[in-house]
Amino acid sequence: MGRDGRGVRAASDSSIEITFQYQGVRCRERVPLKPSATNLRKAELHKAAIDHAIAAGTFDYAATFPSSKRASQFRRNTAVMTIAMYLGEWLERKRKQLKSSTAEHYRQLITGQLIPMFGALPLGELTRKHVRDGMSQRTVSNKTLTNLQSCLRSALNDAVDDEVIEASPLAGWNYRNRETQKEDDDVDPFTAAEQAAILAAIPPERRPQVQFAFWTGLRPSELIALEWGDVDWLAGEVRIVRAKTRAASSPEAPKTASGRRTIKLLGPARDALLKQKAQTFMAGGRVFCHPLTGKPWEHSDEIRKVLWVHALKKSGVRYRRPYQTRHTYASMMLSAGEHPMWVAHQMGHRDWAMIARIYGRWMPSADAGAGARAEQLFGGNDSIMPTSEPEAAILLAARKDTKLALNVTGPTGQHA
Repeated sequence: MGRDGRGVRAASDSSIEITFQYQGVRCRERVPLKPSATNLRKAELHKAAIDHAIAAGTFDYAATFPSSKRASQFRRNTAVMTIAMYLGEWLERKRKQLKSSTAEHYRQLITGQLIPMFGALPLGELTRKHVRDGMSQRTVSNKTLTNLQSCLRSALNDAVDDEVIEASPLAGWNYRNRETQKEDDDVDPFTAAEQAAILAAIPPERRPQVQFAFWTGLRPSELIALEWGDVDWLAGEVRIVRAKTRAASSPEAPKTASGRRTIKLLGPARDALLKQKAQTFMAGGRVFCHPLTGKPWEHSDEIRKVLWVHALKKSGVRYRRPYQTRHTYASMMLSAGEHPMWVAHQMGHRDWAMIARIYGRWMPSADAGAGARAEQLFGGNDSIMPTSEPEAAILLAARKDTKLALNVTGPTGQHA
């Protein structure tokens, strides 16, 4: 940008350009000096004086650069480009590139947390200290802090690309709070008895949806976007190719490539679909609909209010949110010994690392005989050679004794 990154550079044979930040705006001004070594040094001192005046709040743009078009701009508009102003403009531009649910998530982060923390600051004055001080006062999880910084970082990166600011204070840096070990987590699956009680408390015409949720592990947003055309009856599979969130006016493609998947239709899930066919199959379109209006569910919170809360209250089962049907499916599959990678694919995870982290306690632990098969297959591997003649003799004698001990024919103890 300038000589040795100092914000000063030769612009022509007769002028030197000075670059600085003022009111969150990157400004470039030329001074009529031949770019000799001496004059470049003078320009650096001039820039240092400008930066000092800006920091002290005494900088007068028109007095410093009276012929500048930028000076008249600042006279007409004395409002500072604040972080709140920039984030609002940035999000509106960004909406065309984002999924509806992501744009809505960013809006909530910006209006609910980022603007209250930093909104009044001029965009160009945000520092890591501001971010550290603001984030450290939030009584939220590190996951939420990461989401906040991810949104802010994306906006600041665009500001750098647009040459609105010179550098992002979040570049290569992330703030995290120290967290205590949690005694419990959100994974709280339903037992088989609880599932039976919930299903019994639901009217027969509404029961298939909940049974299907228990036996597929679909996210609620995927469940309500499922269409009859996604069901392959002959192959016994269901394609998951869309999801419907509150923020989206219509179903959208999954956020990740692994979210777009084909799942195996297990028996109870297939039975649920067969019962559901009588209600919505002939109409085509969505598999599961609002039981009172007959129209597709708008979002998953409708399920909670219309179907779920009443069912759990009537069944006497301790309340958990509808998303726990997904956790229930994972815990059932893993407890039954299904391969974690298969479970990961069914649930739309890229690999089974998340399965192991979240549902590890439902994976069967090793039994008392663990390792026996490996010992039988490889315990006598002759490719592992002894290193001396005495060791070879001992090993040979041990193997002979083992063969004699094994060469018996039942309870009589007689050798074969």
